[in-house]
Amino acid sequence: MYFFLRHPAIINFSNSTVIAPKMLVNFLVSKKTTSYYECATQLGGFLVFIVAEIFMLAVMAYDRYVAICNPLLYMVVVSRRICLLLVSLTYLYGFCTAIVVTPCVFSVSYCSSNKINHFYCDNVPLLALSCSDTYIPETVVMRSSEGRKKAFSTCASHMTAVTVFYGTLLFMYLQPRSSHSLDTDKMASVFYTLVIPMLNPMIYSLRNKDVKAALRRFMGNLCYSLKTMQF
Repeated sequence: MYFFLRHPAIINFSNSTVIAPKMLVNFLVSKKTTSYYECATQLGGFLVFIVAEIFMLAVMAYDRYVAICNPLLYMVVVSRRICLLLVSLTYLYGFCTAIVVTPCVFSVSYCSSNKINHFYCDNVPLLALSCSDTYIPETVVMRSSEGRKKAFSTCASHMTAVTVFYGTLLFMYLQPRSSHSLDTDKMASVFYTLVIPMLNPMIYSLRNKDVKAALRRFMGNLCYSLKTMQF
């Protein structure tokens, strides 16, 4: 469990690093611009880590399933070799998705407005600017999201993380084109790019007895200090 927990932390940090710095810069400057290659790099980096997180959550669900349903065989079924293989395949699939999807998105013609209705370069707002046929890129993007449905969990903490993360992604990428709103997308994107990476450490840490005990001690000491200061 703790072996796998390291990797969502790495993925969340990396994904936020791809998105947040440019977003913060745009808040501070009046002229908000991004170059063509900078936009492509941001999209590629975002796809690597967001797809890796999708499958990492599924891998963690499998790990929890084996631990609860087959505890005596846990060290055999989920050996260190299997753990390394699952994690490697997760990152490899994320990288391959970025290699396939990014060129597809930037292969279409952009001849209308060059203003992206988003706070980072994502495939949906980019394709909305295209004046050519986007059927192939949109099909590739939708198929890359099918793995979300495979996640399952028997733990409350993991179910919370899966529900919040997968829910926002499904809401954003599986809407009908006729009712698609880029403004709504921006709100959903804030959750899975910035809010969820901050919530995940709390969601998983509070399931740990040592962390809960340390938190209770901290709150107890804080209350005692406040009472002492009042007197």
